[in-house]
Amino acid sequence: MIKAGEKMREDLFLREGERIDDLERNGYGIIQKKGAFCFGMDAVLLSGFAAVRKGERVLDLGTGTGIIPILLEAKTEGSYFVGLEIQEESADMARRSVRYNHLEEKVEIVTGDIKEAGRLFGLASFDVVTSNPPYMNQSHGLVNPGDGKAIARHEVLCTLEDVIREGGRVLKPGGRFYMVHRPRRLVEILETFRRHGLEPKRMKMVHPYADREANMVLIEARKGGNPLMKVESPVIVFDGDGNYSDEIRTVYGY
Repeated sequence: MIKAGEKMREDLFLREGERIDDLERNGYGIIQKKGAFCFGMDAVLLSGFAAVRKGERVLDLGTGTGIIPILLEAKTEGSYFVGLEIQEESADMARRSVRYNHLEEKVEIVTGDIKEAGRLFGLASFDVVTSNPPYMNQSHGLVNPGDGKAIARHEVLCTLEDVIREGGRVLKPGGRFYMVHRPRRLVEILETFRRHGLEPKRMKMVHPYADREANMVLIEARKGGNPLMKVESPVIVFDGDGNYSDEIRTVYGY
């Protein structure tokens, strides 16, 4: 139940059609808009898979409404988190979520193009890069390329190549790149990482149910790493009764 004072406080941050969703972490909330692209399980899984050490600087490429930097700030001891987003409406919601959660000293949202990340931030400027990029390429039909949801889901404004190339440019030697994507593009992802000097080191498949095929894959690549990759036990999202599995509840806090 929201108290009167809390409701007034929320109203100071919201615009028409928006709401604040409880992240169930540190009392944090995130601003989202009905009909716009909202974060899903993939972002939550990525925030749990990414290992951010004490004092490290993190860049999230294509941050949307800022869910990954905010969750990583709550879950890790990183020192600074930056979210890069090209859509101003999403970036504006992300900035207001940062202010709502009083994270201005630790989380920054930058409006800009992923293809320019190296120029915007400088080479070797981050310890960790994360990305939940558009999953669909030109082989998937696109009805309206100007729609915000389409931009988030399809490679309209950036490609997988752009994301990995620029992530590699801003990473320090030995830095880590964490990505969530679709298994059907796994070979392309691994090849692209290697082409840009990022060696795949960890991989975890995500299955909706134990008897269903994987519909997501989590990957860690290291800049300048040696060629040895560990395939970890898969994540099973739902148990046999259709409830979130124990791993999702305890490890990922969903």
